Amino acid sequence: MIYTVTLNPSIDYIVRLDKVLIGSVNRMDSDDKFAGGKGINVSRVLKRLGIDNKATGFIGGFTGKFITDTLEEEGISSHFVEVEEDTRINVKIKADAETEINGPGPDISSLKLEELKNILASLTADDTVVFAGSSPKNLGNTIYKELIGLTRKTGAQVVCDFEGQTLLDSLEFEPLLVKPNNHELGDIFGVKLESLDEIEKYARQILDKGAQHVIISMAGDGALLVTQKGAYFARPIKGSVKNSVGAGDSMVAGFTGEFVKSRDAVEAFKWGVACGTATTFSDDLAMAEFIKETYEKVEVEKR
Repeated sequence: MIYTVTLNPSIDYIVRLDKVLIGSVNRMDSDDKFAGGKGINVSRVLKRLGIDNKATGFIGGFTGKFITDTLEEEGISSHFVEVEEDTRINVKIKADAETEINGPGPDISSLKLEELKNILASLTADDTVVFAGSSPKNLGNTIYKELIGLTRKTGAQVVCDFEGQTLLDSLEFEPLLVKPNNHELGDIFGVKLESLDEIEKYARQILDKGAQHVIISMAGDGALLVTQKGAYFARPIKGSVKNSVGAGDSMVAGFTGEFVKSRDAVEAFKWGVACGTATTFSDDLAMAEFIKETYEKVEVEKR
């Protein structure tokens, strides 16, 4: 079974209007509300690919119920730890300029943290766990080391979608996959990466530190998979960019779902590219039919 862990999920409230006038009453043209959080996005895309999975993490209040109801409607199993405070709301204003106002999320008590640890400690070597996104403020991202270490003791594989020090900290647990973009990879090593050769060089350093597979996403410039067996470049696919939110999560879902089935890293990479690209060209997370159409356009070459 694939599990996704979202420690600080959200309702993503999307507001659309032509222009925001500060200090005035603004009337939106349209709005949408989505169950948000990187792990939840992974769960939703996996389900659209026909891959069963279970979402876990912390959830609370009427906002948390919106998320669990949404997952239930989409046929996604969940086993969240319920907390007293409300799950956060992240407001994303799409106007002449995009603006985000993100909530802090609930405080997590030591008792509730233990409940989540018990869930993770019950997993087996047949499971794969996707850890993604930020942690509630009172826990801090350092909690991931404890949770990932606990999960690995069960024999389960882990996928870690983080940035910066949190990503580096995860490498001692030999994650199945890490997926920084080219800018995040450069920031980790304090360099500006301008060529594919440079990107591959530093991605291999991430491998050397423990990762089993590294995908470097490069937005409109394609993506690079680096493994112990070789490096593989996916050419960019042309299309109309509509959405950047969830594209990376979709890529993680595509790779993880296919790899768990086939153990073929290159084929998993192709599905990751297809899912990430399809979401970029969609208003929300991509639907299965469009992902399959996009897969047919994926071109991967060994470097």
